[in-house]
Amino acid sequence: MITKFDSSYYGTTDMENLGYAGTPINDRRYSKEELAKAMHKVVAYAKCMDERGFDTFWMAEHHFQPEGTELIPNLLMMAMHLCGVTKNIRIGCGFNIVPMWHPLRLAEDYAMADVLTGGRVTFGIGRGYHTREVETLGGFLLDSEANRSLFEEQVEIILGAFREERFSHRGKHYVLPPAVPYRGYELQEITLVPRPLHQPVECWQPIVSASPRALDFMAAHGIKGIIGGGAATMAEGPITGYRDAFARAGRELALGENLCLGLYFHLADSRERALREMTPWFEEHVKMFAPLGFVPGITEGQIRAAAKRGGWAAAGVPSLEDFTRSGAWFCGPPDGLVASLKDLEHRYPGLEYVNVSSSMGTPTAVCLEQLARFAKEVLPHFPGAQGDRTDLLKPAHP
Repeated sequence: MITKFDSSYYGTTDMENLGYAGTPINDRRYSKEELAKAMHKVVAYAKCMDERGFDTFWMAEHHFQPEGTELIPNLLMMAMHLCGVTKNIRIGCGFNIVPMWHPLRLAEDYAMADVLTGGRVTFGIGRGYHTREVETLGGFLLDSEANRSLFEEQVEIILGAFREERFSHRGKHYVLPPAVPYRGYELQEITLVPRPLHQPVECWQPIVSASPRALDFMAAHGIKGIIGGGAATMAEGPITGYRDAFARAGRELALGENLCLGLYFHLADSRERALREMTPWFEEHVKMFAPLGFVPGITEGQIRAAAKRGGWAAAGVPSLEDFTRSGAWFCGPPDGLVASLKDLEHRYPGLEYVNVSSSMGTPTAVCLEQLARFAKEVLPHFPGAQGDRTDLLKPAHP
C-alpha cells in the first residue's frame, strides 16, 4: 500500500526559450544573481510540500552548472536550513555524490544534521553522472570500475562509522586511521564525533539498472532504492532484481518493498491540455538528460543529430505522448493519475513510497501549483498517506 508521497526538485532557474526549437542546453548561461535565486525557490518548494502532507522532499547534489539546471551544491547545508523553516516533512539527500567527498567528512556532516534536526534528514548516496563534477572534485567517473570500487569502499566506511563506536579500515583507497603517534600512543582506532543518534541510519541509493553487483551491494548493506523518472512503470527489471538480491542475501521482501518509484506528472482538466502545457518542459528535460543517458528509448545517433538548435525534433526523438503511453510520464486529469497509482499498488504489493515531480524546465510557479493540486485531488484517495489531512485546501506558499 502506498503510504508516503514524496517529491524531488532540481533547484533550477526559470528558463526561457524552451523546447527543441529553443536554446540548446550547452548555450544557456545565467547571471550569478539569477543562479542564486534557485536557493529561494527550493525553500518555496519545501514549504509548499510541508503545508500539504507530503512525506519527504528530495534534493540532488550538483556543481558547476551555469546552464541553470541543477543548482544545489550542498544538500546537508540546505537540509539544515529547510528543517528550520518547515515543521513536518523529512528532507532527503537524493543524493550525496560520494566519490566527490572524503567519506568521514560526509559521515560527520550527516551526523550533525541528524542530531540538530531530530532525525528529519534522510541519508542518500550516489556515484554521480556528470564528469564535469566528479572528475573536477577528485573522484572517478570516466573509469566506471574505479568509480564503483571507490564508491563501495567509501560507503562501507561511512556505514561502519555510523554503526561502530570505534572502528578502523584498511582498504584499496583508504587506511583509516593512519598509524601515527598521537598524544603518547600510536593511533589504531578512531571514533566519528558526533555519530547519528537515530540508528540504524536509513540509507537510500538510486537504481538505474538491474546490475547484480550493484543490487547485491545494496542488499548486503540494507540500502533502500529509488527508481526515478518513471522507469519503474516501463519495466520491472530493477524492481524484481532488487527483491531477488535481498533474497540471495537471506531476506525476503514483497515486490516493491524498500523502494520508492518516481513519476513525472502534470495535471490538467484534459489529457490534451496537459500534453500541450507540459511538452516544452518535457523537451527541455530531454535536452538536458538524454546526452547523459537518462532518457530511455533515445539512440546515440539521435543524440548526435540533436546537438544543434531544433535537432531533437528533426532526429525523430519520441514525443511526450509516446512516453505517457509507455507509463514513464503522466499527463491528464487527477482521476487518471489516481488510477495509475492504484495500478502501481496492485502490481507492487510491498510499495510504500512514490515520488511525484515536475520535469526539468517547469517554472517554479507551475511546480507549486501542481503540488497543491496533487495534494487536493489525488492524496485523499490514499487514506494511509500523510496527505489525507484536513488542511489540504490551504493556499500554496508564495
